[in-house]
Amino acid sequence: MEAVEPLLEWLSAHPGWLGTAIFTIALIESLAIAGVVVPGVALLFGVAVLAGETGLGLLPTLAFAWSGAVVGDGVSFWLGRLFSGRLHEVWPFRRYPSVIENGERFFRRHGGKSIVIGRFVGPIRPVLPLVAGAFAMPARLFLVFNLTSAVGWAPVYILPGFLVGSAMAQSIDLPPHFYPIMGIALGILALIYALFFRLHYDLLNRGRLYEWLARRVNRSPAGRVIWRHFSSRRQSDSEFPLPSLVLSVVTLTGFILWTLIVVETRMLGDFDQATASFFQTLRHPLIDPVMVGLTRLADVRLLTILFMIAAAALAFRRRSMAAVHIVIAGTATAALVSLLKVSLGVPRPELVLVPPESSAYPSGHAAGIALVLGLSASFLAREYHGRHRWMIYAGFSLPMLAVSLSRVYLGVHWFSDVVGGLMLGLMVSGVTRFSYSRHDQSPMRPGSFTLATLALMAGVALAYVATDFTEAAQAFSPVTATEAR
Repeated sequence: MEAVEPLLEWLSAHPGWLGTAIFTIALIESLAIAGVVVPGVALLFGVAVLAGETGLGLLPTLAFAWSGAVVGDGVSFWLGRLFSGRLHEVWPFRRYPSVIENGERFFRRHGGKSIVIGRFVGPIRPVLPLVAGAFAMPARLFLVFNLTSAVGWAPVYILPGFLVGSAMAQSIDLPPHFYPIMGIALGILALIYALFFRLHYDLLNRGRLYEWLARRVNRSPAGRVIWRHFSSRRQSDSEFPLPSLVLSVVTLTGFILWTLIVVETRMLGDFDQATASFFQTLRHPLIDPVMVGLTRLADVRLLTILFMIAAAALAFRRRSMAAVHIVIAGTATAALVSLLKVSLGVPRPELVLVPPESSAYPSGHAAGIALVLGLSASFLAREYHGRHRWMIYAGFSLPMLAVSLSRVYLGVHWFSDVVGGLMLGLMVSGVTRFSYSRHDQSPMRPGSFTLATLALMAGVALAYVATDFTEAAQAFSPVTATEAR
């Protein structure tokens, strides 16, 4: 940061050069080898803060960053074409042989999609376009990957700094512990993810833990009956749903213990209050519409419609038992959430103009989205090899967390509510997938019908979110001190 500060001070005194600076830094950050040496992340965060503070505008800031990233990758691709076959001999590439070799291995493994993935993967990010050019990737195909991946890259690298700068311009003081808490929380979440995926891999068919438990269970006649009864009926790939069973048991146990803590003790009261206050300091006009859209994706009416579409599609494909299972899962989750809300009667935070009328615990939105995405991930992952399944689960878990986080951000749920809702939804998802396994007789490969169904569901979801969005955003507006009194 000591090397970055002089530039930021100069730009602060000459804000007219901010657009040029953002474009140039994004270009260098994406340029072969230079992106490894230059502290591009720190520079981009710094100039994004200045952009938000000086009022440059979010769209122009993103456009400058996007343009620079596209040009930087394009220059790297052209250099790869120019020095194809002798990258290891040309300066400055010969000074970083390990970086080039890692990029080549990554490109061989993932092909064209490595341009998209590589945008967000540390040291190999600036060399992948170089390697793609050296490996004679078609220029038109590279251009498509380059343009589209930069659309996702620019917000990830620009938005955090821009929001901080915008908050500073509006005299919104972020808590001094904001970044330490955010870093610790992300670290803990990453550790949980790593442990979960590692355990899940061992629980899969031919995993070490799976094989050990299979030998232990099949030693007894009763164990063999249970194992065979719940194993899938696929002749080529029979598998006992051990991951689903473990998920069900762990989340059920966790939900019971968590509920007892929430209802019978005051251990989480102060923590819930502090978390709610913390998120209220982060309320921002740029973030609020995104969070309202996310939270509406888990409205019970929308989830009911999506369940009906999925059940109808499965029935049409002659997967009647799968359709029955997801209908029962959705009905059971809705019934459990309603019963618990009425019987426990946990009050909600009163932080929005029009708070929901039902009780707080557990969060129905968190339970619903966990069920929908949990079932979707489990059905989809079953059709792929075990070593690829973690990517599916990770991909589906991110929107699950985002929707749950939106409830706390908007001030309509306590943190403890969404944790309870997530565990409840995952528990029902695990039980459903475990129960369905004995009816799983043949693969459900994604095809044109599946894509059409998903497109229909996505269109319905977008239409629902857009309908009455202004009224919903108004209802979720934070209350002022006068209104609270």
